[in-house]
Amino acid sequence: MNISPQPAARPRARGTERSMARRAELIAIGRRLFADTSYDALSMDDIARQAHVAKGLIYYYFQSKRGYYLAIIQDSVTELLTLAASGLELPPVDRVQRTIDSYLRYAEHNQAAYRTIVSGGVGFDTEVHAIRDGVREAVVTTIAEGAYGRADVTALARMGLLSWVCSVEGATLEWIDRPELPRDTMGELLVKTLGGVLRAIEELDAAHPAPQPARRGA
Repeated sequence: MNISPQPAARPRARGTERSMARRAELIAIGRRLFADTSYDALSMDDIARQAHVAKGLIYYYFQSKRGYYLAIIQDSVTELLTLAASGLELPPVDRVQRTIDSYLRYAEHNQAAYRTIVSGGVGFDTEVHAIRDGVREAVVTTIAEGAYGRADVTALARMGLLSWVCSVEGATLEWIDRPELPRDTMGELLVKTLGGVLRAIEELDAAHPAPQPARRGA
């Protein structure tokens, strides 16, 4: 008797892919909606109507309006960190510059999402604050790896880098509200202020020497 193999996993995989694609589509729609309208001003009925989907579909994937909002923020964070962590093949100084440029590009093109990430969401939202703190730690790690070639830095070095990241958040918020400087100029300014922080760290902790820029044409 000839028994054909049962390809049970393949339909399930296709179903999973469709489900993930649908979820990603809803998140992309949500990012556009929340970019133009505040969280409190959008009801689930409003979201479903503007997204041209049944409200139940949003509940199916995200359980609640808050769950939908948090998923949108997390998606934005993932994109920001992916951009910021790019350039692994570059020399340390160039990688730091790439990180800063990618960070600014993200903020420039995703202003509503960036404001939400940095400000901590609606009111004092502990979950969104935790996401924001995770972003800060990830950026600190990326800068440490670019500047020192490792993430396991001392408390002093970490605090110095964290202070710089927090200042970058405030400066970037001001910049996207009033973009009086070109992005390249803003990036160069942030690179130079980071250089000052790295030199200050080196003065206080010789185990973390500031990286030296590569000489051009050497």
